[in-house]
Amino acid sequence: MSITRDDIRAAVGAGKISEAQASAIVALSEARRGARENLGGLDEPFELFKGFNEIFIVVGLTILYAGWTGLTGISTYLASSSMVSLLLCGMAGMAALAGLALYFTRRRRMVAPSIALAIMFAFSAVQAGWAVSYWMVPDNGIPKITGFNDVRTVIMLALATLALIVYWLAFRVPFAMLLIALGFYATCFGLTALNGPELNSLRDVFLLSANSAFSWVTLALGLLGLALALRFDVSDPHRVTRRASQAFWLHVISAPAIVNTVAFTLFQQGGAGAYLILSGFLVLMAVFAIVIDRRSFLISGIGYVVALTAIVAEGQTWAFILLLGVFLVALGAFWESIRGGIMAVMPGFPGKDRLPPWTRPREFSA
Repeated sequence: MSITRDDIRAAVGAGKISEAQASAIVALSEARRGARENLGGLDEPFELFKGFNEIFIVVGLTILYAGWTGLTGISTYLASSSMVSLLLCGMAGMAALAGLALYFTRRRRMVAPSIALAIMFAFSAVQAGWAVSYWMVPDNGIPKITGFNDVRTVIMLALATLALIVYWLAFRVPFAMLLIALGFYATCFGLTALNGPELNSLRDVFLLSANSAFSWVTLALGLLGLALALRFDVSDPHRVTRRASQAFWLHVISAPAIVNTVAFTLFQQGGAGAYLILSGFLVLMAVFAIVIDRRSFLISGIGYVVALTAIVAEGQTWAFILLLGVFLVALGAFWESIRGGIMAVMPGFPGKDRLPPWTRPREFSA
């Protein structure tokens, strides 16, 4: 049973709710009903900033953090100061950024400053984690990060990821989900690389991803991220809350993780057959992305395939990349009609009614 405006007016008249509360309820109802329609179709919501004032604040925060980093981080490193000083500076930076987040994120609900503060918090967490890692695994001489083959780097990444989880629990910044996922992937990559060869180029990093252990870990993390993203999505099918934004960033990182294992397996086989199978897999990914109405999932997955093709794959691959470009352009141009047709003929399944609408919602009438 749905609640009408007459019911809300009756509640105000009976003194159950105030007029301000009634107005807030009506505004929320209209937003939920019309949010997707106001996007100019059944588009996928995406927002990096609400106005130029947010960009103005981000520039100020960036300059502020650059000065702080130069004063407490780089100078401490160059002076070969104790790790205690570096740890205290990192923790002080994290505390200051959390204080700024209380205002810009929790109180003002600003998008771009919240993203910037999350990134800066991650850097400060890395700085503090770096100091702790050198305390746990001492080293003579000037402390330095030698790459993913260093156990200290793994400790640093793990501690920074834990700090980001705490930050997300405190402020629920959607972008922090992406940083947490990257931290998990980087930590697992470092664990895999500990006994591996030196990584001297980007190609070496990609090739290490072909390691069977890391490939399976990557696939598992990708599927886990996708499951969590879908859980956020079905809780907000109209995508008007921060849960949808949390899902957006999880989709961005989960798709490349899933593609990584499949693409490398096929690239190792080589030949035209491998590209044909990979094309079929990407088509299945596209259908899945259309059903859940997430362009971000598909574009990040295909973008990762293009990077792998250009850097790792051998032979003439530009024709394959060209076909991927044509595929994406065509799909983007006719996404809504394609999704409407697929969803109309697709039989019912658990959760279908909790997916974003595939037809325009009816107007909300007073």
